[in-house]
Amino acid sequence: MSSPNVPYPQRPPYRSPYLTPRRKPVNPWLIRLPLLAVTGVVLFVLVMLMLVAGYQFLHRDEIFPGVSTVFDLNLAGMTREEATAALSQQFSYGDDAAFTFRYGDRAWTYSAAELGVSLDVDATVDAAYNAGRTGGTFGNLFEQIDIWTNGYPVAPVVRFDETQAYMTLYEVAQSYVNRPVLDATITVSDAKAVANEGQVGRQIDLTTTLAALRHEILALSTASEITLAVNETPPLVWDVSAATDEINTVLATPVKLFVTGDNADLGPWTLDTADLEKMLVVEQVSNEDGTVAYDVSLNLDDARALLEEISPDLSQQPVNARFVFDDEAKQLDVLEPSIDGRVLDVEGTLSKLEAAIFATDPAERRAELVFVDLPPDVPDTATAAELGITELITQHTTYYYGSSGARRTNIEVANENFHGIVIAPGGTFSFNEWLGDVSPETGYEQGLIIVGNQTITGVGGGVCQVATTAFQTAFYAGFPIVERVPHAYRVGYYEQGEGAGLDATVYSPIVDFRFQNDTPYYLLIEAYNNPGSSTVTWKFYSTSMDRRVEKDGPYITDQTAPPPPVYNVNPNLRLGQINQVDGSVYGADVTVYRTVYEGDTVIRDREEFQSHYVPWATQYEVAPNDPRVSG
Repeated sequence: MSSPNVPYPQRPPYRSPYLTPRRKPVNPWLIRLPLLAVTGVVLFVLVMLMLVAGYQFLHRDEIFPGVSTVFDLNLAGMTREEATAALSQQFSYGDDAAFTFRYGDRAWTYSAAELGVSLDVDATVDAAYNAGRTGGTFGNLFEQIDIWTNGYPVAPVVRFDETQAYMTLYEVAQSYVNRPVLDATITVSDAKAVANEGQVGRQIDLTTTLAALRHEILALSTASEITLAVNETPPLVWDVSAATDEINTVLATPVKLFVTGDNADLGPWTLDTADLEKMLVVEQVSNEDGTVAYDVSLNLDDARALLEEISPDLSQQPVNARFVFDDEAKQLDVLEPSIDGRVLDVEGTLSKLEAAIFATDPAERRAELVFVDLPPDVPDTATAAELGITELITQHTTYYYGSSGARRTNIEVANENFHGIVIAPGGTFSFNEWLGDVSPETGYEQGLIIVGNQTITGVGGGVCQVATTAFQTAFYAGFPIVERVPHAYRVGYYEQGEGAGLDATVYSPIVDFRFQNDTPYYLLIEAYNNPGSSTVTWKFYSTSMDRRVEKDGPYITDQTAPPPPVYNVNPNLRLGQINQVDGSVYGADVTVYRTVYEGDTVIRDREEFQSHYVPWATQYEVAPNDPRVSG
C-alpha cells in the first residue's frame, strides 16, 4: 500500500569542512624564487664541498699551507718524508747551543747535546702534519681555514734527558764544587797545640740548577750562562784560637806541688807536660748564636789520686791532752799538752793546682799544699767541770809477783801508754789503739808469751797484765764490755786477788780488749805501776752514776788434767841443756756473773763472763837434736 503522495522536505547541499573557499590564483614566480634560492644554496654547498674535498685530496699527504716556518724552514706542502729530511738537515740545536755554568771565578761549558738535549724530528713533523687534522670534519675545516688565513707556527719538539744533565753536573759538583763542612779542630802533639781551621761546606743544588737549565732549553737559548745554585753550610766550630792558647798555656812548663812547715823535707811533686796532657779535657759547648766553641778544662782524677796517696804521710791526727786528777783541788793537772792535728785538704789543693796549671807566668806554676787544722777533742785548756771529771769512781789492782825482769819492764812500758788518757762520753776504749807498737824500738823486751798452744819467747810478754787490769777495773766500774778474750790456759798472775775467769789477753791487731763509756761524762784513766809491790793499779775518774757492781763466782767446772810435758826446740841450746818455760795447769771452764746497779735499779742483771781454759803441759826448751823434742 503506497503512502500518500506527500512531498519530502528539501535538505541543504553538503559542504565538506576541509574545503576552503577558492581564492584568486598565485603568481608562479613567487613560487619559483624560493626554490631557486634553495637550489642555489645547495649548489653552493656542493661546490664548496667539492672544493674542500679537492683541497683535502690535494693535501692528503702534505702539510697544509699556512703552517708557519720552523727555523726559517717552510714546511707547507711537504710530505712527512720531505719535512723529516729538511728538519734533519737544518736543525742542529744540540750541537750549536752551549750552556755555561758558573760558580765564582770558575766556569764549565757544555753543548746542548752533552747535556742530553736533542730534536725529536718525527714528533715535530707529526705536529706540523697533524695541524688541521686532529678534530672532527667541520672542526678540521675551520682549523685549516684559520691555518691558511692566519698561519700556524709549529714549535720543534725538543727532548731533554735530565739524567744525562744530572750526571754531568754531578761530576762538576763532586770534582770541583762540593766539599764537606769541617769544624775547626785542635791537634795536640809533643806538648804543643795546633789549630786546624774550619771549612765552609758546599753542595750544588742540582734540582734548582736543572730547573734553570730546563727554562733555558724551553726558550731554545743557544748561548746561556747559568749560575750554579750552591748551598753553603758554615761549620759549627769556626774559631779555636782561644782554646788553642789555653792548651798551650797548660802545657807550657811542668807544675810543682810543694809543702812548707814540718813536712818541708817531703816533695816537691812534679807534674810534667805528659802528666798535664793527660789531664786535658777539651769539650764542645754551645753558644747562644747556635755556634759551638771548645772549652778547655782539667780532669784532676790523677792529681787527686796522688794527693790521696801522700796524704797519710802529710796528715797529723790531733792528740788529746793527758791529765791527772788533783784529788784535793778537784781539778785537772795537764800531764801532756794537746796537739793540734791537720789533714790534707785535697780539694783545696786541687783548686790551687788548677790555678797554677792555667797560670801564664812561669813563677806562678807551683801550688802549695793546703791543710785543714784539726783541733783535739780534749784540749789542754779543758777543765774538770767542762769534762765532767769530778771524782774517783773506781780503782782496781792486779799483781805480778814472781815476774821476770823482762816481764816487769814490759808491764811498765805498756802501762805508761794509758796514764792520763780521756775517753769521750759514749766512746769506746780500745786497748790496742792506745798500746801502740810493741817492739824493741818502743822499749819492750823479750819475755814469755802465749801464741796458740805454746808458751814461747817473744817481745811484749807482760802486756796482758795491763790488759787484765783494764778489764777488771772496767768490770767493777759497771761499763759494758765490748770485747774480751781469755787466755788459752790459766795463768797464776791473773788469779791473784780475783781468782780465775777475770783475765784478758791481747794480741794486736787481732785480739783486743774494749769497753764502752756509756755515761754522759768524760772518763779519765790513771794507770800506775808499783814495782816495789809488784802491782798495777788503774783509777777511773768521772762523775759518779751511783753504780754498784756485785760479782758472783768464779764457778769452775770440767777440770781436766794437764797433758805430758812438751819439749820445744831452742836453737841456742846445746844438747843436754834444758830450760823450763812454763808449768803445767789443769784445764777448766770458768763462769763469772756480774750484776750492775745504778742506785737501786739493776741495769745489767747477772751478766755472764765465760772462760774456757785448755789443760796446759809443762813447757821445756831443748837443743834441736834432743830426742825428747815433741813431734
